[in-house]
Amino acid sequence: MNQSFRPRNIPETIVYKTLVFTWLFYAFGALYVVGPVLGWSLFALAVIALYFGPALRPSLRPAGPVPFVVWLWVAGMLVMLVALWGGHLQWGLGLKQTIKSSIGWAKGWALLALFPLAGAVLQVRREVIVRGQCVVGLWTLILLPVMFAAPYIGLPERIFVSPLKAVGGPGPEYFSVYFYTLDPSSWTPRWQFYAPWSPFAGLLGIVMVAFALEEKQPFWKTCGIVAGLAMIVLTKSRMSLVGVVVCTVGPRMLPLVAKVYAWRMAAAFATLMAIFGGAAFTMIQGGIYAFKNARADSTRVREALQRIAYERWSEAYWFGHGTVQPGPHIVEYMPIGTHHTWYGLLFVKGLTGFLAMLVPLLAQTFIVLVDCVRHPRGRLPLSIVFVMIVLTFGENIEIEAYLLWPALMMLGIHAREMRQASA
Repeated sequence: MNQSFRPRNIPETIVYKTLVFTWLFYAFGALYVVGPVLGWSLFALAVIALYFGPALRPSLRPAGPVPFVVWLWVAGMLVMLVALWGGHLQWGLGLKQTIKSSIGWAKGWALLALFPLAGAVLQVRREVIVRGQCVVGLWTLILLPVMFAAPYIGLPERIFVSPLKAVGGPGPEYFSVYFYTLDPSSWTPRWQFYAPWSPFAGLLGIVMVAFALEEKQPFWKTCGIVAGLAMIVLTKSRMSLVGVVVCTVGPRMLPLVAKVYAWRMAAAFATLMAIFGGAAFTMIQGGIYAFKNARADSTRVREALQRIAYERWSEAYWFGHGTVQPGPHIVEYMPIGTHHTWYGLLFVKGLTGFLAMLVPLLAQTFIVLVDCVRHPRGRLPLSIVFVMIVLTFGENIEIEAYLLWPALMMLGIHAREMRQASA
């Protein structure tokens, strides 16, 4: 069996090499720098391809016109920048802070548009990213024994903080290299792999499983699935444990809704629920209670942050407060506007920023839902969209886009595939 894989052109080589070197970049604390550099580099290649077109060699020419949903992401993220400027102007934050925040936009929100655009324009096959994710999975499995043993043999939590932190970022954790971390609520080890913290690493594990399910070579598929599941379990993320079922099984079950026998099964299920529904509801309530109390302190802080952000949104309805602000003692001084994309957008960028994210995400969700019912190519994009939606309710998606770039690029590739199929 031939397991070799070789990119066919310059964009594929850049994408594949960057992806398979994920752990190497992490070892130098460079991932937060690599993501934005890659995004803007691919954007430059896409612009060159669109501008010069037929003058380029065939492998570098644009794959076709930019799909509508990708234009929505571009427009939404540009509106996000306008909202940022509006908030800074409204609150008199000054030119220095505005420039700093605009650079932050270029390293965060902008990536939500740049990578789908690159995927739609450049001739990068989905197989390239799928195999790259599985290679990352193999390296994860190779390193896993050392990381797992680290807390039990006396190795330190954090290995070092990269000097690259001088370029600026949300915090030192984005440039730190860890073996593991200790959960402050139980003082037991959690692993965050190459992510800045454990819950996000768990969601990256879901993404890895979703990509691996598309792999055709059994060896690489096994590497991706096993590594992804290990990330989900060892991060001890409640959100990821639920998400792995919803985001991977859901897209494969969805096409059943278009079949007659699925409705018959639904009718039978409804009959059973009419009989046993009360007991089932009690069990679900108990499960939700246990879920929230698995890490009660975390739940309390998140809910308080969301409540404060929503209540203070009225202070700056349209453009928000411009930046996150220090929180009170009740939220353990966590910044207001964090730990939730939607409440964070209302607080930091107001209704303008909220809609700038909501509109393209809704359009993307509708497109992949419909295509998933009609064609197997929609399964992976729908899994990605599900992960993004789950992520927005527990994290700030923009500061994690630098690690989500393979998934974001896949959305652009899928839009390109749909356009080419309908041509």
